[in-house]
Parts: sequence; structure tokens; C-alpha cells
Amino acid sequence: MNKNISPLNLEHLNECIKNGSLRICVVGIGRIGLPTALSFAQSGLQTIGVDINVELIDTINSGEYPLKDEPEFDKVFEDVISQKKFSVTTDITKAVPDCDVILLSLPTPMDNQNIPDYSALLSVGKSLNGLLSDGQLVIVESTVEPGFIENEFLDTIEGQEKNLKSGVDFHLAVCPETANPGEIMNDFKKLPRLVASIDEKISTVVSKLYTHVFNVELIPMPNCKTANAVKLTTNVFRYINIAFINELAMLFEKLDIDTYTVIEAAKRKYNFQPHFPSSGVGGPCLPVNSYQLLNAEKKIGGDFLNIIRAARNTNEYMSEHVVKLLRDALNEINVNLSGATVTLLGVSYKPNVSDVQIAPSKEIIDILQKSEVKIKIFDPYFKSTTVFSHKTESNFDEAISGADAVILVTAHDDFCNLDLSTLIRLMKNPVIIDCQGTIMPEKAKKAGLIFRGIGQR
Repeated sequence: MNKNISPLNLEHLNECIKNGSLRICVVGIGRIGLPTALSFAQSGLQTIGVDINVELIDTINSGEYPLKDEPEFDKVFEDVISQKKFSVTTDITKAVPDCDVILLSLPTPMDNQNIPDYSALLSVGKSLNGLLSDGQLVIVESTVEPGFIENEFLDTIEGQEKNLKSGVDFHLAVCPETANPGEIMNDFKKLPRLVASIDEKISTVVSKLYTHVFNVELIPMPNCKTANAVKLTTNVFRYINIAFINELAMLFEKLDIDTYTVIEAAKRKYNFQPHFPSSGVGGPCLPVNSYQLLNAEKKIGGDFLNIIRAARNTNEYMSEHVVKLLRDALNEINVNLSGATVTLLGVSYKPNVSDVQIAPSKEIIDILQKSEVKIKIFDPYFKSTTVFSHKTESNFDEAISGADAVILVTAHDDFCNLDLSTLIRLMKNPVIIDCQGTIMPEKAKKAGLIFRGIGQR
């Protein structure tokens, strides 16, 4: 470990970066943490990843790249492993003391009461209390609500007895990740990053380090809570606009207007940002981020985030709307929903990613189960496995054979050019519900399908 990486010692920092002696520890090597760790290792810095997931650690140690749906990093993985620039462990007590910079890329999900769960960060913070010394730099990349870093997290690292002191024994900063699953390499190379710290001067060190690794713009923020507020604002902006489009989609269905035609024309105006209807909003970010802001509001006793609350109601209702479309289509051919066989195509929360965190498909499945529907699932990323307590099918034809209806939930590339004649041939009843605008209504009708789509005529 290089002693005292401080804002007053940039020359030493530059030398450590140049000669590769700076040591990096990334705690949490999942969807974002592993690509982050690989990027630091690729830049020439010795990097160690820490995770409590023993199976993940064993996979990496066996030389297998675990994120099959995250392109380009497989080559980086092979390179840094062969150059012995990257290693992994489950033992944080051995990794942290030997490193100069500790990056935290830990999950911040919601609990059963829709309250942000920061237990992973707080647990690691408590561990760091007994491991930090000599001015090590801790950088939080996880998405948290404004004020969490300055209050709960800083207190946790310093300890109840305040045996550690920020700015002396360690430095604390944030650089919220901004990458989109499935496009992380592209985002790492192009998107600017926010940087802030408890001691404002240490931001210079963070900026220098991240510039070396990612070569993107680093935007200095006045404090950590402002940086976290920016991250949440960008994501919740998207969440609210998706809700707006979902509301319009339900209206336009009744008015016999195609929502996608409206969006295509509207985006010609310079200040319109296109968002698209869907069966809901999933993943570890957008649904959680709105609750993080609502939790911040609750802590200060406020009641003014009414648009966010309304957006949540709309987006969380969309799974019910999908089932209403299904029921309506089945009624057209005098088939009851109860007892019907329904196939879901795609269960991931977004296309081309093997991730079902807070996926709308789960809500659709839960609603169908209450109506005693026989459910079949096919997803190219989850073949012959168990998802949401249901065994998935191994191939497309088996999945749709004998089905009374198909719900296209996730627009994986595999589903973008469905052979509609195959649906007609293998299904018991030719009903299809399209949640993401993958199928043209005219083509579906011409093929002989009973078609319903969110926001489609």
C-alpha cells in the first residue's frame, strides 16, 4: 500500500498510477462492480475484487467470465487474468489493508415495505472501521439517497467510539455509477461521472484516478448529497416519463390511436425525449430510485413528491393492464382466462439481459396464478431453469405449443422477428399480447392472430 494518497500529494499519486503500484479493492463484484474492477485492472492497476457470493468467486477463480450478457468485458477478463492484474476473494479483512483505494459497488435494494435497504453498505462500512488506516481512500459507487453518505455511512465507518476520523485515517468520496446493464462498456467509455467527497480537496484525487481509468469527463459536485441527488434525478426523470407514456398508451388504446406512431412524430421536435410504454419498470435502479427519494422526503417530514407517487401507481398498475388486455382478447374468442394456458415470452426486466430483479413479469405471473391460469415461460436467458417458482421451457416451440395465448413481455432480440405462422400452427388459440411494440398490429391481423398491444390500435 502507498501511504497517504492525499490531495496535497498529486505528484506521488501520478507516479503510483504511472508505475502501476497503486492497489485497488472493489467490494461487490456483481453486474456493475465486476466490469468496474476489470476496467481498473485493464488500466494497469493491481485490482482485487471482494464478494460474499462464494459461487461467483469460484467461477472467476476457475477462469470463467460470469456476465455472459455483458459484451466485450469477456476479452478484458481474459487479458487481466492472464496478466495477473486481477484476483478475487471472499475475505475483505485480507484485501482492504493492502489497498490504497477501496471502491464500494454494493446493492441498495428495497425491503418488503418499499424502504431502501442499505444493509450491505452499512455492513461493509462497519467492517472498514477495523481495517482502514494511513489515509486510504473509500469511494462509494452505489446509488443512495441524498444525505446517506454524510450521515449514516460516515458514522458507521468512524465507529461509535469515533476511533477513526475522516480526513485523517481515511478519505470518503462518491462517484455514482451511471452504466446501463447490457451496455456497460459503451457507457463506461462515454458517460461523464459525478465526483464529490467529504473533504472537498480529495475530489481532485478521485477525478485524476477515474480519468486515468475511464478517460471521461468528471463533473465536480459541491458535496456527496448533491452528487447522489443528480444520480437519482436522472433516473427518476426517466421513471416519471415512462409513467406518462404508459398513461397515454392506455388512453390511446381507447381512442384507436397507435402510441408508437405518436412518439415517432413527437420526437422530431427538438425538446421531446422519447420514452416507450411497457408492462412496468423493473431492474435494480429505476423502481428503487423513486423510493429512495420518497424515503428522503419521509425523513424530513415532507409531503411534496406527488408526481413521483403518481408515477409509481401508474407503472405498478401496468401488469394488471396487460392481464386486462389478455382477458379482453380471450373474450373475443369465448375463452375464459381461468383454466387457460398462457405462455410468457421473456421474463427479464429488460431486453437482452439475464436479470429478473423487480421484473414486471413476476407481477403478471402472480395475477395469472390467482386466476388459475396454466403458465408456461420461455426466455432465451433462462432455459430449463426455475424462475419465480416456475420451470422454464427449453425451446420456443414447446413453450407455445397448445397455448391459448402468448404474452410477449420482454423484447429480446430473439423475439424481434417472430414467425407468426408458427404461432398460428402451434398454438391452441391464436391470441398474442405485445407489451413492448415488437409486433406490427397489421401483420398480426393479416396472419390471423387475435392481437392486443400496450398503446397499440
